[in-house]
Amino acid sequence: MAYIITLSGQLGSGKSTIGKMLAEKLGYSFYSTGNMQRQIAARYGVTTLELNEMCKTNPEIDREIDSVLIDLPLSGQNYIVDSRVAFHFIPSSFKVKLNVETVIAGERIFNDTTRSGEKKYQQLEDAVEALISRRALEVERFKRIYNVDIDNDYNFDYVIDTTYKTPDEICDLILKRFEKFKRSLEVALKQEETDC
Repeated sequence: MAYIITLSGQLGSGKSTIGKMLAEKLGYSFYSTGNMQRQIAARYGVTTLELNEMCKTNPEIDREIDSVLIDLPLSGQNYIVDSRVAFHFIPSSFKVKLNVETVIAGERIFNDTTRSGEKKYQQLEDAVEALISRRALEVERFKRIYNVDIDNDYNFDYVIDTTYKTPDEICDLILKRFEKFKRSLEVALKQEETDC
């Protein structure tokens, strides 16, 4: 049986860092819609914030990203997926949401020199303001397109605040909860087989 862990949360919550660490620890493949969005933004010659604005009138951009998410479970491979809305497209996944205080998220983005395709901010306040704007656009867009609230914690199997935890602590917590998720899923599948 293939397993998929989907990681949702706002920019700066640690999705990419945690996703890559989990993929390495578990030997799973890693997929990031953020990377795909940055590639699409570069193709259009815009920032990711501008791409989010473009998505309001260009639904084909979302469809391009969504089609990849929908097809991932069909591959039969284990995946860690860094995506704000993958939990919706892969309902059988172990759905994790990473929360973070907005100012801390802004600091992380402001100090991150590895983000390609992202705007470089002159001041921390600019990064925080852009973060708030981008999140508002995404929440509105996903509600309008999918009737899904990406900020609603009830959509997830596990919600964790990453503000004051190290990546190792976060990974350990997720892995412990994931083991419980796998055991309960295996029990449910055995029960189904018995009932048939």
